[in-house]
Amino acid sequence: MLNNDCPLCHNIGSNFYAGKNKLYYQCNHCNGIFLDQEFRHDKDSEKSRYLIHNNDVDDVRYQQFVSPITSAVMNDYSPEHKGLDFGAGTGPVISKVLTDNQFNIKAYDPFFHNHPQLLNESYDFIVCCEVIEHFYSPSKEFSLLRSLVKPNGRLYCMTDIYHENIDFHDWYYKNDPTHVFFYHPQSFLYIKDEFGFSDVFIDGRVITFSA
Repeated sequence: MLNNDCPLCHNIGSNFYAGKNKLYYQCNHCNGIFLDQEFRHDKDSEKSRYLIHNNDVDDVRYQQFVSPITSAVMNDYSPEHKGLDFGAGTGPVISKVLTDNQFNIKAYDPFFHNHPQLLNESYDFIVCCEVIEHFYSPSKEFSLLRSLVKPNGRLYCMTDIYHENIDFHDWYYKNDPTHVFFYHPQSFLYIKDEFGFSDVFIDGRVITFSA
């Protein structure tokens, strides 16, 4: 794969932004923006970066930050439904909030909750909060996620979405070195069609895919 091949749709990206010793491309098809492979962290450096995040599951501010997703799940589902917190990180706050409300949810993370047997099951709902911008291979990851969602289930993602009115040079979201793929609204339409979701709905930073 060439460095300017889009890791989501595998089309060609054009030079988009160079700065702070980094190079980004924008895909000419799905409009996603992605970091040149040469500037990605290796797995050990990536994990070390995550370990410095202050993710206290009992922090009310942290719980409030993820509330757009937890509120959506509690509005759309009930405790008898089965959920997966995909990319739960060092502090699985969504799992904490939903479990406290008697919801059935399991935490999976390749670094911190590496329980691959969970990827052999299927779920009524999956949450990916501040996760999809870390995907080195979003095509592979969204294919996996779609396979895990039951018929009529939902995948909830939360991330900052790139729009043309954003000044990328000053955009804080690119400054986290583990953020390697940024999504444009068109990217989510591509994901819906390519991976067989029936619908996608964008509400602020929350993107909901329906199976």
